[in-house]
Formats: sequence, C-alpha cells, structure tokens
Amino acid sequence: MQVDGQCHCGKITYEAEIDPEAVSVCHCRDCQTLTGSPFRVTAICAAADVKLTGGSPKIYGKRGDNGRMRLQHFCGDCGSPLFTSGEGDQADDWGIRWGSIRQRDQLRPVRQIWCQSAVVWIGAVPLLPGRPKD
Repeated sequence: MQVDGQCHCGKITYEAEIDPEAVSVCHCRDCQTLTGSPFRVTAICAAADVKLTGGSPKIYGKRGDNGRMRLQHFCGDCGSPLFTSGEGDQADDWGIRWGSIRQRDQLRPVRQIWCQSAVVWIGAVPLLPGRPKD
C-alpha cells in the first residue's frame, strides 16, 4: 500500500510502501515515554520502502530493554515522531509512526508487543464517556 505523510508542522514529508498487515501496537515503556501515551502504533517496513520528499529528521538513539539500539527519527521543529530504525544487521528494520501517515484511517493494528508493560486500565478506555469534539 502506498502511503504518504508528514510531521505536524509540515517541514518533513515522505512517501512509503507498506504492508497494511504489518501494523503493530507497542506497549513498551520507551514508547510510552516517547509518546506520552499508553502505547504507540507503527507500520513496519524496510528502509528502501521509505523516501523522504522534504526535510530531514533529527535522530535520537536509545538501547531498549531487549538490548537492541532503536533510532528515533523526529522533526527538530515540532517534535513529531516519524520513523524508527535499527543499526547493524537491523538497519533495514524500519517503522513508520502511524500518527504521521495521512492514510492512517485505513490502517488497523494486527498485533501487540511488549504487553507486559501495558497499562492496567487500557481495556477500560472503550467504556469511558466520550464526546465527538471538545
């Protein structure tokens, strides 16, 4: 599936080819901290499947609890998370952050990882009262 996206301020834009069956939810503590949210959604792809069409992201690296280095690509102006990538033999292991994808309404997660870190109240969210806008 062809997708495109951008950061919140529009300085960085991209196009990519993704498999809509490779979208996952991550509950790890790093994703919680980096998003300020209980989880993060990512579309997994290869490095060659992503083409920057405007701007260049800043990159921050952190070794996860599994020992793997993950590079976080984000806009240096607005801070929007855009991509994740690995290093060494995992340099081709990329992910596109769901919130930056314009076609995100067409992408549903098919798996969850790091469920041991999931917040205990996550299942209660659909039961909370809500409003269409605020």
